Amino acid sequence: MTNTPDTPQSHGRNGAGQDFPTSPRRVLVADDEHLVAAGLIAGLKDLGYEVIGPASNGEKAIEMCRAEHPDMAILDIRMPGLDGLAAGETIYNELGIPIIMVSAYSDPEYVNSGNRIGVFGYLLKPVTRDQLRVGLEVSWARFLQQSELSDEVDTLHTRLEHRKVIEQAKWIIVKRKGVEEPEAMRMLQKQARNGRRPLVEIAQSVIESEALLGD
Repeated sequence: MTNTPDTPQSHGRNGAGQDFPTSPRRVLVADDEHLVAAGLIAGLKDLGYEVIGPASNGEKAIEMCRAEHPDMAILDIRMPGLDGLAAGETIYNELGIPIIMVSAYSDPEYVNSGNRIGVFGYLLKPVTRDQLRVGLEVSWARFLQQSELSDEVDTLHTRLEHRKVIEQAKWIIVKRKGVEEPEAMRMLQKQARNGRRPLVEIAQSVIESEALLGD
């Protein structure tokens, strides 16, 4: 099962323009059950992944993620101390590492909670090698899709903010120089070309100083 989590407010890796590999290479495993962890690790290694861990609880998982920066983390939901959901929220929001949850339970409450904290996949125990392969591939694809959407939103927001700055500067010039709007824009553009600076920087300087621009 896969889902698309909310975009984190603060994302350690996934800034605009961040390039991710087409598939994850390094995967952290966290499960307090030794046999389950060993099975996951064996399956991942058999599929060609580099494995970090296992971590026996949520605190250890966070610590290892901070130190090793894996591409993805597979977390058991029920672990002693900090559980997988709480650990996953920190790992995703702080470090930008997508999460796959593993559990013996298919409680919808877990799925709904995971949807808000960076969980891109959900695997039920016992996890077979094929389920693991498909789960990682699908979850990583969903993560890349979400990352691209987040970058597009950030880019559009930046463009809108730049446009507001340029518009404000343009009208300052219209008022102070007594020129028409198109001429004010040409003056801004000329100043940017002559100074070899981005147009938005010139516009910001006009707003901050309210100084007249030379011909």
